[in-house]
Amino acid sequence: MESHREPTLADVAQAAGVSLTTVSRVLNNRGYLSQETRERVAEAIAQLNYRPNQIARALHGKSTHSIGLIVPTVALPFFGELTEHVEDFLAERGYRTFVCNSMGKADREREYLDLLVSHRVDGIISSAHNDGLADYSSIHLPLVSVDRDLSPIVPNVRCDNEAGGRLAAEHLLKRGARRPALLTSRTGIHNLREKGYRQVLQQAGIEPVVLTVDFNTPNSERPRLIRERLDLVVDDIDAVFATDDLAAAQVMEWAAERDLRIPDDFKVIGFDGTVAMRHAPAGADHDPATHHQTGTGSSRPAPEADRLGHRCLRAEHAVRWSRGGGPAGPLPHAGEAAARPYRPSDPLTMLVGPDHPGRGPTSIRITDDP
Repeated sequence: MESHREPTLADVAQAAGVSLTTVSRVLNNRGYLSQETRERVAEAIAQLNYRPNQIARALHGKSTHSIGLIVPTVALPFFGELTEHVEDFLAERGYRTFVCNSMGKADREREYLDLLVSHRVDGIISSAHNDGLADYSSIHLPLVSVDRDLSPIVPNVRCDNEAGGRLAAEHLLKRGARRPALLTSRTGIHNLREKGYRQVLQQAGIEPVVLTVDFNTPNSERPRLIRERLDLVVDDIDAVFATDDLAAAQVMEWAAERDLRIPDDFKVIGFDGTVAMRHAPAGADHDPATHHQTGTGSSRPAPEADRLGHRCLRAEHAVRWSRGGGPAGPLPHAGEAAARPYRPSDPLTMLVGPDHPGRGPTSIRITDDP
């Protein structure tokens, strides 16, 4: 009868006719061994399809060449793209990635932390958004957070959220908005995108309108809740700054249902600059918060944020030109493109209205350029 258990080191030793110590030496390339012995062990490993126990190797002080990545859910465009790039980067360097979706549940995040530690991963990258989780303080592995303040001593890679919030609000006002609302997950002092938005509106003498739909709301419920929030203030706002791209897309759907033309009747700006949103066939502005190196922005840090290993990606306004039926590209210099209105077939960039006749949609990016 065929065995359904995984072969062990002892099985390899028995098949090769050598001791456990000899098999271990072959696997770790230690000590003198004849070529014949090495070949017998290699043949037994291939025959049995034996895979070394990485946890056992870690217990002997060896690297497992694995990294844990905790995100809220890869279903959200930003975290899906973040996961793709992290996993690809690590794979090219010989590391495997354990991807953990916390789904906005603190208990699940704790369970994943325990799992990753018990599997002796070489380090953990956390971008889950559960507040008040003290478990990280007891972890003695290399630890990095993404856009999340776990602890003053834990390096945090993030974009300049406050500057990005200011740029988004300023951009809406510059394009003619008079009553821009903020659509975000949670309001409060920790929301730096909200802080930037409020600063700009205060300077302009405009009363802020802040709408919230919790970050961890199930995807099946988010569109309905966003519609309900917007319906309550539809007569009081003429633009929305959504602090993530998915919310911006759902605002556009709501506007379409109400026959509001973007950007003529209503203006929308998102945040993150995900590939999915930049290639979507509708119109909204987006703020590419933390682009991959090959995107429109760079992932190198702003010089003022180097303390304690923290990395803060700079926000800047970048103009993009929309060509009907083709990908968005850099805006031509004045005179290089004829003026024309926006068409629904144009790819998604940042659509809040033209700078002047002949200019198309614009965007905000994060970069290290001075």
